Amino acid sequence: MLARIRSRCIGGQSDAACGETPTEYGRPIAVPVSRIRRVLPSPEEYRWFRAPGRVNLMGDHTDYNGGLVLPIAIGLECVVAVRPRDDGEVSLRSLDVVEDDWTRYVDAVREVIAPARGVDGVLASSVPPGSGLSSSAALEVAVALALGGGGLAPVELALACQRAEHLATGVPSGVMDQLASVASRADRALLIDCRSLELRYVRIPDDAAIVVVHSGVPRTLERSAYSERRAACEQIATVLGLGSLRDATLDQVLDEPLARHVVTENARVEQTAAALEIGNIVRVGELMLESHASLRDDYRVSTPELDLLVEQLVSAGAHGARLTGAGFGGCVVAIAPRKTATDIARVFPTAWTFEAANGAGPLSQP
Repeated sequence: MLARIRSRCIGGQSDAACGETPTEYGRPIAVPVSRIRRVLPSPEEYRWFRAPGRVNLMGDHTDYNGGLVLPIAIGLECVVAVRPRDDGEVSLRSLDVVEDDWTRYVDAVREVIAPARGVDGVLASSVPPGSGLSSSAALEVAVALALGGGGLAPVELALACQRAEHLATGVPSGVMDQLASVASRADRALLIDCRSLELRYVRIPDDAAIVVVHSGVPRTLERSAYSERRAACEQIATVLGLGSLRDATLDQVLDEPLARHVVTENARVEQTAAALEIGNIVRVGELMLESHASLRDDYRVSTPELDLLVEQLVSAGAHGARLTGAGFGGCVVAIAPRKTATDIARVFPTAWTFEAANGAGPLSQP
């Protein structure tokens, strides 16, 4: 057993002090590895691990209803460098100065993973907190790997990090974020059945580009109506005599807007995967717009800022766009022709273009 955990930020150390800003939208993003190397006297003595954030192409508020989701891992990530220590203590320093108490996630991961020995290390992340791009899942997975969680099967590692999220926040979130961070593959979307935890990889067409724009409205699930939405869905399923809304039919929920969203969103995930597989990105865009309307009108998790961004992205040339993640702020995701994606992103001061990235794992000596 570990004696205690000590987690802290480096006093006064900010991204600006490092000469780089990892969340400077539309510009080169500082690589966490390079930031960590600057503060380690002997980087070769450390073991390095990375875990990416994610953006969900389709399927929001379906995961905790036993439904389907279709995320990709992105090129923003959390990196942790650690070396063993003999006193049973876990001591991690963060190069990021954030408002959220990141140490609670480290504490929770340590409790779930229960490492056999202590570590000393440094972490840095380029996933902006409050963006809806799973900064907390990236942190949890990277720390879990650093504490020895790499011996777990991918699904078990994701479930362990989900338990850590629940401990850290008290929010009964689904497993999509952690599973996307752990199990994603480059150039593929990850179709997750959140009931069976079956995974299927869906190729993203070569002529498609993913554009993500931050609304400027930060959000945290514990300060949103997320838990209320989940409880309401569970109540509807109980009234219908179902184990979850995954088993509901559209006829059963026509007069229940929350449940109607879940049923139609699950169908849109399957339709989006099918459209990607045949290279029909125009149809994917149409489905994104249908999803956003459902999230706005039936599930009521959009904001005026998100709605405006969806309209502006389509006007700029995207095939379609939708809020991504839980809503209540954060980001909008769009699909666009690759040849025009950079021009579209330049319209927005808070935009990225992403390729689907590989999931988490160890880094060879950086």
